[in-house]
Amino acid sequence: MKSPEELAAFVREALGLAPGDALELRPLAGRGSDRAYYRARYDVGSHGGSAILTHYGAARVENSYYAGIAAFLAGVGVPVPSVIRHRDEGGEGMVLQEDLGETDLWALRDAPWEVRGALYRKTLEAVHRLHSHPERDFPKGRVRLMEEFSPAYYRWERDYFKTNFLGVLRGVGLEDGEGRELESELDALAGRLLAGRRRLVHRDLQSQNVMLRQGAGGVEPVLIDFQGMRFGNRFYDLASLLCDPYVAFSDGQRLELLEHAYALDGEGMDWGRFQTSFWEAAAQRLMQALGAYGMLGVVKGLTGYLRHVAPALGNLRLATRNAGSLPRLQAVAER
Repeated sequence: MKSPEELAAFVREALGLAPGDALELRPLAGRGSDRAYYRARYDVGSHGGSAILTHYGAARVENSYYAGIAAFLAGVGVPVPSVIRHRDEGGEGMVLQEDLGETDLWALRDAPWEVRGALYRKTLEAVHRLHSHPERDFPKGRVRLMEEFSPAYYRWERDYFKTNFLGVLRGVGLEDGEGRELESELDALAGRLLAGRRRLVHRDLQSQNVMLRQGAGGVEPVLIDFQGMRFGNRFYDLASLLCDPYVAFSDGQRLELLEHAYALDGEGMDWGRFQTSFWEAAAQRLMQALGAYGMLGVVKGLTGYLRHVAPALGNLRLATRNAGSLPRLQAVAER
């Protein structure tokens, strides 16, 4: 990994700073990955500014995709941070980008609904631009993405849930017959999620990945941490945002936002089918999240993630009840 001196040299070069210009790199809290974040504060003569530096290792290839995806998203009107400079050196690399400040959707989790609801509607409108981009127009030869959602990928997510949540975190064992029935049910769920039109999806669209920036038209959402973007079912994104374990929604608030998403793009579905598709995708997403909390909270010892288990499990129970098509997963969640 790069030394502090090498990181500072990259920032100075990217910003065009002279040797005598002041520069401070202040570490920021990590986000459960192999990335390190810094706020770069600099002074040039009588004025200064700041930018965000991300230093990533070679363990996760998607980190090297970030800058290319950012340029693509900006070009199609999806609000993302401006990338100042990217350097990738065989998997390890650095990205210097616009500093969006400290405020994300999560920071406003206790704000009045008239404030919070308006920002969530704007977020749904922003991500609708991503979901609406035609697959045929995606520059596949220029912008690299992670593997699309596929039968194998959905199988990985549910195995992640069974291993790290049911096994490692909860110590829940499944009898042979129960395990086979659950696997059959979840395999059928994956088939339904794969049957719809493929869209570009963020894949981790939760409240801490939506920054808020003051613009000419007021406060606007800006998407971050989109390096895992891939083709899949857009309901996965809607579920990530509206069943986010990090924040609480009343049933009425969630319904209001889901109705807004339906008005933006009902995808030719009647309202009942739209809701079912949402809740089924929510069950899939929440299995992935619970698996991640088991891995991060127990295996990696990042115990702060364990506080999100209870709300995530509550949301999984809600999703399976409302979907009406996942009785075996519902029974496991209720247990």
